[in-house]
Amino acid sequence: MNSRDRLIHMANQIAANVMHEPDPVAAVATHISLFWDPRMKAEIRAAERSGLSPTAAQAIDIIR
Repeated sequence: MNSRDRLIHMANQIAANVMHEPDPVAAVATHISLFWDPRMKAEIRAAERSGLSPTAAQAIDIIR
């Protein structure tokens, strides 16, 4: 698994773990904004969205 696939996997895991939150998209975006390195954020923003869950994809759009 390359680094881009790993980041997509991680974003999807975060999304799955916050589905109980009132606003899961905002929860994923907040987590990524606070805890991911700027290089990680840049790489996932450049990644193909097809591997992301809908929640994770929307969160990535927010942190752009």
